[in-house]
Amino acid sequence: MTLLAGCVQSAAAPHFNAAATRVFRKVGIDLAENPAAGCCGAVSFHLDAPEEARAFARRNIDAWLGEIDTGASAVIVTASGCAAFIKDYPDLLAEDAAYAEKARRIADLVRDPVEVLDAAPPAQARAPAEPRIAVHDPCTLRHGLKLGGRVEALLRALGYDPQPVRDAHLCCGSAGPYSLLQPTFAKALRTNKLAALTEHAPAAICTANIGCWMHLAEASPTPVRHWIEAVDEVT
Repeated sequence: MTLLAGCVQSAAAPHFNAAATRVFRKVGIDLAENPAAGCCGAVSFHLDAPEEARAFARRNIDAWLGEIDTGASAVIVTASGCAAFIKDYPDLLAEDAAYAEKARRIADLVRDPVEVLDAAPPAQARAPAEPRIAVHDPCTLRHGLKLGGRVEALLRALGYDPQPVRDAHLCCGSAGPYSLLQPTFAKALRTNKLAALTEHAPAAICTANIGCWMHLAEASPTPVRHWIEAVDEVT
């Protein structure tokens, strides 16, 4: 399977994809980043630069189809915000005769890691050092990809003890560039979200999106990590 490196994540948290690569290897799946693919285009689109977003999408589609046509079975995206946007490539390129069908093909092959690991669960090798956690389902995972609760279930099966999170459906305030353009509102949302996530004294907060990770970690009294790191730790 091919793995999106992304733009922000490749610079700020390359260890997320490194952990994903190790976990997938344990279930017999090889992951490799394609250097010809890059930013998914979401931030450009959110900042009212749709043509730039379409150019990024076309570049990625060309890179990934080259791999799909030579045997890759899926496009793995460890940032739920990017995955949700790539799922929208068919809408983004609906009026592009050369890319509309290609966009649909790629959108059908995009997978969040939890979808693959649900079907091929890794074996637990050791107990978690600190099992008490809080799981943050980003809006893009819960609402965009419709995968709410899946990460929590996977981590529970691997020996973790996810604590209840009130108002779990509410946004953390990251929301792409929202935290930069509307910092007052974004910080208020973050304060509320962190209060909910830390209410039952977890040892760590597990999230699924680079933007949420950066936004929450900046102010969190509790360590914030990508959930795939938690899987890697016990497998």
